[in-house]
Amino acid sequence: MAPTRPRIDIESVFRLTELADYIVPFTVRAVAELGVADQLVDGPRPVTELAEATGAHAPSLLRALRALAGKGIFTEVEPEVFGLTPLAEPLRTDHPLSLRDAYPLLEPDIEAWAHFDHSIRTGQAAFDQVHPEGYWSYMAAHPHDSARFDASQQAATRLELRAALPAYPWGELSTMVDVGGGNGAFLGGIMARFPGLRGTLFDLPHVVAEAEPVLQKLGVAERCTVTGGSFFETVPPGADAYMLKRILYGWNDDDAVRLLTAVRAAMRPDSRLLVLEPVVEPGDRFDVGRLYDLLLLAMVGGGARSREHIERLLDVAGLRLARSVPTMMFPILEIVTKSEA
Repeated sequence: MAPTRPRIDIESVFRLTELADYIVPFTVRAVAELGVADQLVDGPRPVTELAEATGAHAPSLLRALRALAGKGIFTEVEPEVFGLTPLAEPLRTDHPLSLRDAYPLLEPDIEAWAHFDHSIRTGQAAFDQVHPEGYWSYMAAHPHDSARFDASQQAATRLELRAALPAYPWGELSTMVDVGGGNGAFLGGIMARFPGLRGTLFDLPHVVAEAEPVLQKLGVAERCTVTGGSFFETVPPGADAYMLKRILYGWNDDDAVRLLTAVRAAMRPDSRLLVLEPVVEPGDRFDVGRLYDLLLLAMVGGGARSREHIERLLDVAGLRLARSVPTMMFPILEIVTKSEA
């Protein structure tokens, strides 16, 4: 008797083809970089006008917008005339949760993804295959790419703020240090909502050099101290709270303990450390944290950890997890010193 041939699930074949595609993501990024959505704020426009306004090649832009319209990103309201859709709206610069800068076409990142199989085989950063100096050293030496990376992080920060602000009693704090806080968008966003809070932004000198206009725009510059330095060496002492937002998971266990130990040395007995980052859980549920986990693997070789794994690192550093506060994105892990009752 001839073996039974497996049933062909054609819908799954097409779905997998869609999920494996990188043409649409690259097209979204290119159109976002051109600022096409900004040209459609007042309504649909012909592609020739869009091309002229954005410096694009009209026939090529037409092909790109038609491909995206097939995915619900933009709509062709009449031949060669395009308008916004709900999926295209966040690509506007003036959108409250604008994602225009969230998707930069960073050449070093793209080169790293081309070697992602190396990361899966070895657990090492694919980025290091093409740029052996490592991600952060590369960014420090390339200010243009570093600025675009910071802009992408600021776009992500808007979503994180929307998730974190209602989830935690920030108003209980008088002083907070954002350790590895980038250009200050997250810390500044919290301070803008809570005028009684004074902050310290702490990161590498070339990173915090970009913070002043961000803090000024948020109206918190007079309440925020900006300090440059290495968080592996020393952290500004004596604050009510310390923040590590998507920092810890970028480092291996030894470096993570070094960082936590430096923060522990700066904390008062009653200070708290707030860690915002993905926490690994088993199962098939979609979690944006799992995507961040792979991003970290590709770029720096780090990754998300389980709650138990995090607690082991905290224990070595003289800290303990007091509670985990869920948000719409990542949990807020509230951590205290072991000496606190």
